[in-house]
This record gives sequence, C-alpha cells and structure tokens, in this order.
Amino acid sequence: MDYRHEWKYELDHGSLLAVRQRLSAVAKRDSHAVGGIYRIRSLYFDNADDKALREKIDGVNRREKFRFRYYNEDPSFIRLEKKSKVNGLCRKESTVLDREQVQALLDGDDTWMLPSGDELVKELYVNWKKQLLRPKVIVDYVREPFVYAPGHVRVTLDSNIRTGMRWEEFLNPAALTLPTGGTTAVLEVKWDEFLPDIIRDAVRTGGCLAGAFSKYAACRIYG
Repeated sequence: MDYRHEWKYELDHGSLLAVRQRLSAVAKRDSHAVGGIYRIRSLYFDNADDKALREKIDGVNRREKFRFRYYNEDPSFIRLEKKSKVNGLCRKESTVLDREQVQALLDGDDTWMLPSGDELVKELYVNWKKQLLRPKVIVDYVREPFVYAPGHVRVTLDSNIRTGMRWEEFLNPAALTLPTGGTTAVLEVKWDEFLPDIIRDAVRTGGCLAGAFSKYAACRIYG
C-alpha cells in the first residue's frame, strides 16, 4: 500500500454533530459498520524508553508503531498492524493473527513468530528482540466510518476514547477501561492523490484544532 495523506481534527460536541450531518449527506457509510459504527480495541507496543510515544510528542518526521487490534468486542479476528509516517504521509500494513498467537505473546512466548513465515510478524519479532518492544496500553473507542470513492477517501469520527493499563486483559472485552477526558471526538480524513471539494467542505470544523492527535498518546495519560 502506498503512503496516503491524512488530516486530524479534535472536535467539540457541536462540530461533531455538524460534520456527521454533512458527511451523511454526501458520503456512504462503510459497509463493515453495524448500525453506522463499530467498536475498536487496540493494544499498542512501545519500549522501556517510550520511543514511539516520545517520537510522536516530538514530531519526529519518520516514525512507526505496532499494535494489535480487534473489532466489536470479538477477539476471534485480530490484526497485527504497523502504522508508519514519513513527511506527513501515512501508511498502514497489517496481517491476521489468531487468538492463540496473541495470547502467547502476551504471556511472553515469542517462539511462534519466526516459524509463522509472515513478514510483518518477523518485523515485530526483530523489534521485540532488538528494541525490547512490549505491550504498553489498551486503546478503546467507537468509530463512525464514511467512504467516498473519488480520491479513495475515508473519513472517520472517533469518540468515547478510553484507556486500559492492564494490557494483559486485551483479549477480555469486559476489561476495565477509563475515559481519557479532554477530547470529545477526533475527525480523521485520509485520501490518495486528491481530496474532492465536496468532502473538503463536509469536514469543515470551524475553530476546532487541526493537528497530529494521537489516541495512543492520549491513552498514556495514566502512565
């Protein structure tokens, strides 16, 4: 997958309602959403020096982070993802893992990784050994996804962002998480070569803040 453009905005409640209404008029709901939404749980990795967190806060130009992710409280289908950012452009690579593989790594067992033959798993393994990447924090939120075919545009509204420090409970959908506070919702706009004016107009946010909001960084609020 090629690198894509990305905008992020922190929204207050009024802006969330306005953007949602405009998007509903011009874009389609993602077909994978149930009732217009899906719930996302991620588990982010970092090293003992919080390399991924510090690079995000410092705005390092080239950076990456690894995470596990599943949807709608169903850990029977889990993805390993690597998010990369270079010169403000983003790229995401992913592969599917089974629950037993994820649980093994949560238990500190990495013996399955190299024999898996998966290139992304092997890349995580190298970082697991060299950088001592380890699970760090659970990130939960609700996502409203919209798509627009011209420009391969994807727009998401993320809300109810919550954090869980007991990463070993990642596979337990009922694990306790706490609200991060501060941000009502996050608007993310991703596209390839061009962003159509109709979408550009729909995602106007007035005085809301544009920037590089990170749900991972927000969920590190407690440590």
